[in-house]
Amino acid sequence: MVKFSIPAVALAIGAGLSTTYAFAPVATTARSVASPSPLYMSSVAAPEQPPLAPLTVWGDRIPNIIESQNELKSRKMEFAPTIKASDLGLASDDKEGQLAYVREHAMEIKQQMVDNGAVIFREFDLMKEQDGFVKFYEALGMKTCLDPLHSVSARPTVDGNKNSPVYEAVNKESRKNFFIGMHNEFVGTRAPRAAAFVCFKAAETGGEFLIADGRQIFRDLKPDLVERLYNRNIRYSVMELPFFGWVDNLPDFIQPAAMGALKGLVSAAINAKVDFSVDMQWGEGGYDNTKMLQARAPSQPPILVHPVTGEPHWFCNVHSHSSKLRKDREAIYGAERFEDGASQINKSDMYYGDDGSISDEDLEHMDEVTMKNVQFVKMTEGDVVLLDNYKCMHGRNVFDGTRKHGVAWFEGWEGEEEMKAKAQQSKQAVMA
Repeated sequence: MVKFSIPAVALAIGAGLSTTYAFAPVATTARSVASPSPLYMSSVAAPEQPPLAPLTVWGDRIPNIIESQNELKSRKMEFAPTIKASDLGLASDDKEGQLAYVREHAMEIKQQMVDNGAVIFREFDLMKEQDGFVKFYEALGMKTCLDPLHSVSARPTVDGNKNSPVYEAVNKESRKNFFIGMHNEFVGTRAPRAAAFVCFKAAETGGEFLIADGRQIFRDLKPDLVERLYNRNIRYSVMELPFFGWVDNLPDFIQPAAMGALKGLVSAAINAKVDFSVDMQWGEGGYDNTKMLQARAPSQPPILVHPVTGEPHWFCNVHSHSSKLRKDREAIYGAERFEDGASQINKSDMYYGDDGSISDEDLEHMDEVTMKNVQFVKMTEGDVVLLDNYKCMHGRNVFDGTRKHGVAWFEGWEGEEEMKAKAQQSKQAVMA
């Protein structure tokens, strides 16, 4: 989950500069804007800043969501195949041979990622260090983009260089007992098309990288819930500003006007800097029911159509955003301790698109289906998970010890348009 800083939020309110997190756009069929030419970054040379993460591509609305779910149930799906250096006849320390293999089989590997959601690489010493990891994804022809949090807050980079293409995953010792729920990476109106997660040092205990196939989750959910969620859409509350307890101390006749003015000020400051509408709502939160403003994103569909394959699949961060599901996990892993500082801001929840509450029973069902489809990937040094961010959800298990994982984000890859054309031709052949 993304974290806000207190100074950044203060700027948003006081100076019209905003930080936002995971604000979901209204469902549209807008297509991503491609950069004019491929742009790669290395840790040594970074002459230009890469483009922003591309706009989220929701695809056309599905006319009969239950029929689509039934069609998916009849299909056999493979998820996250593994490529081992030893299975290829390559020694683990043969970095040149490994790089040559990746370069020679780049399109095949990327097609596996698109078809199967993710590809796991093991026994590749090439990716044990950042320079080799960069060479790996450049050989694949992946096009880097800025971290999706770029407009929100600066995610640390692995080597400490702000222009580095490899960002820190959630490795902080202070977050070790926080189970990161399953989610697709998207912030505001933007979502990377793909990502590569790398292990530079594995935690002594736990810390597994978690992946799940969005097709399988869509397939396994109760049809009545799928229909209800899809017809009503969903929306997230993505931030709480717990700074307004003092309003209760104002005379009663002044409070309504003060609350209206404050809500207007905060809404204007945030909405002036984003290309979608953010709805600020008054509520009470925290351990002492302090008056707060909650930021709610516009509604969005929980299921989208894949921009290459045309498949429908789950694209909904309820597992990471639901307050109830996080509290349930506290009973297992320990409290999140949302008590002070920036942690008070970084609260999230999920509702129907019309602001209706989702029942505990439905939330528990979504949790059960999600966890049933989660694959725990215990990564060791040099292991990489290359994933399609639309089709594959990710998360992280709790851990003990020191964990050093990184991630690079991609706006797309060489050969993506050819894949789209091929998929369209296959679809037309089936329909003929």
